[in-house]
Amino acid sequence: MKTAVIIPVYNHGGQVAGVIRSCRQLDLPIIVVDDGSTDETGTVLADTSDIFQVRHPQNRGKGAALLSGFRLAMAMGCDYALTIDADGQHDPADAAHLLAVAEKEKNRCLIVGRRQGMEGGNRSNVPWTSRFGRGFSNFWVWAAGGPNVRDSQSGFRLYPLSEIMNLGVRARRYQFEVEVLVKAHQAGIAIREAPVGVVYQQKGKRISHFRPWMDFHRNSATFSRLIFARIFRALLP
Repeated sequence: MKTAVIIPVYNHGGQVAGVIRSCRQLDLPIIVVDDGSTDETGTVLADTSDIFQVRHPQNRGKGAALLSGFRLAMAMGCDYALTIDADGQHDPADAAHLLAVAEKEKNRCLIVGRRQGMEGGNRSNVPWTSRFGRGFSNFWVWAAGGPNVRDSQSGFRLYPLSEIMNLGVRARRYQFEVEVLVKAHQAGIAIREAPVGVVYQQKGKRISHFRPWMDFHRNSATFSRLIFARIFRALLP
């Protein structure tokens, strides 16, 4: 398994350097995709060595950033991409859990990092939008003909590149991460989950690009399209 780390970044200039430093412990090539950041992200990345960079002149969405990273990883001869969000919520050391699952599987599969500690117990720093969004997304991924997973919104994943790039996923923003699960499941690609930790910064310090009404509209449009496609296929002779 030749694997590259891919970090999609949009206005996380205060966090991305720390995320990159933590990822170095994995001893894997690191690809950072700056998706049109307008803060200090560009300056931070310019001062960072030993990484591969892709720059979108304008913001195109997380899905588009991931695809740009995937294409570069494939050009580098990689088989898998380990994706990690740039906000510091993931511990790169947990990548060992995802890689271990992939190594045990006979066939190539997509591994999702299932975030622990978002429900029950001490979850004071977990935004309600993340808790609600995960349950909402999990149900509709299943309803659209996707897998029955417990954390469909996790950005900490291990993707088999050649299979994923041939799925024809249309979404280019956050909805990419749910549509790819549905399309992968329908294509017969096994989807597994592995436990990972999660750290949310205190309210006021956390950077979020979540826009409730806009993102709800985009999520609804994506799930509606996937569900109608499922119904249409079921009606075919």
